[in-house]
Amino acid sequence: MKNSEPHIGCKIVPSLVSAFVDTFVDFSVSGGLFLPQEPESVKNSDGPLQTVFSQPRRLIAIGDIHGDLPKAKSALSLAGLIGPDDRWSGGADTVVQVGDIFDRGGDEIKLLYFFEKLKREAAKAGGTVITMNGNHEIMNVEGDFRYATRHGLKEFEDWANWQRVGNALKKKCDGIDEKAVLRNLFDGVPDEIPRIPPEFQDGARARIAALQPNGLIATRFLSKNQTVVVVGDSVFAHGGLLQKHVLYGLERVNEEVRDWIRGMKEKVPSQLVRGRNSIVWLRSFSNELAKDCDCSMLEHVLETIPGVKRMIMGHTIQEGGINGVCDNRAIRVDVGMSRLCGNKFPEVLEINEKSELRVLTSNPLYMKRYEAPIPANDKEGIVGSRQVEVNA
Repeated sequence: MKNSEPHIGCKIVPSLVSAFVDTFVDFSVSGGLFLPQEPESVKNSDGPLQTVFSQPRRLIAIGDIHGDLPKAKSALSLAGLIGPDDRWSGGADTVVQVGDIFDRGGDEIKLLYFFEKLKREAAKAGGTVITMNGNHEIMNVEGDFRYATRHGLKEFEDWANWQRVGNALKKKCDGIDEKAVLRNLFDGVPDEIPRIPPEFQDGARARIAALQPNGLIATRFLSKNQTVVVVGDSVFAHGGLLQKHVLYGLERVNEEVRDWIRGMKEKVPSQLVRGRNSIVWLRSFSNELAKDCDCSMLEHVLETIPGVKRMIMGHTIQEGGINGVCDNRAIRVDVGMSRLCGNKFPEVLEINEKSELRVLTSNPLYMKRYEAPIPANDKEGIVGSRQVEVNA
């Protein structure tokens, strides 16, 4: 080989080199995951987000996770959706995670990768994994890091460092498509973030770079999240839905939030994602006692969504576990399982093809209470509960 022809191997196989570097970086930031090849059903990120799904033979709902990968795995394992090797074992089942993967824990990026891996594995097996936007996803895209932990900031700082390593490796190879080399990761990011201690500045700047509209992580992962989704006869929303949200159009909600996250839309209407009456902040149907929930309002909302008989939501911790009010028309699945946000036993909601509800719990004190399936029209609700209020 002549000295005048440096890096000729890279010229011959630039795409392979680029793919190898991307895999290497993904492996390094995800906690050691190799992502399976992306199926076509998952790959089409430019098409419209699917808002309505048919009733599966088995549907699982998982509440807020807040940066706790071990608890997320426990919940998935409890539902029989992953095996001891952490691979998808749910076959054709569908699972909906109702949002709030972010904040209060240090496994946020690892969780994004883990659910992406499961999406690909499930699609290959005929199953479906749906991840949703909660108020904490929206807050982070907006640069509101009030509930980010030092471990969470460190995870993003490490992520940025690995992106730099990957970029440097790609630049050493002639012939690699310029589009495969990242732009300056910190374009548009302030040199100093107000109210952030000096030792966390790098993590905060990396978090902004990753999660701002059109940021690498926002585009790659969060833009695939639904903000509202209908699966069979259940509608899911992180906080809940009001009639104005339904009239706005559920598909329109998903598209406008996604376009904002991708940097294609300057802002999204406040009624969708900001304020106490928005989709991701609403608590009207999460109050402790049925008499404090507006069941009449809920009935009107559900009547405007064809074929839907219940709303499933997270956002408000239910100390007594997953429960239902308003004749099981409102099901609340946030049990505060995250280590830094309650540290409760994982629980998941199961709905079978007959629309029967059952709570699966890892709490040994309550296991016997949940052995029998609960009819969808049970007047007593799934189980009585108490509630812990949190700020966000």
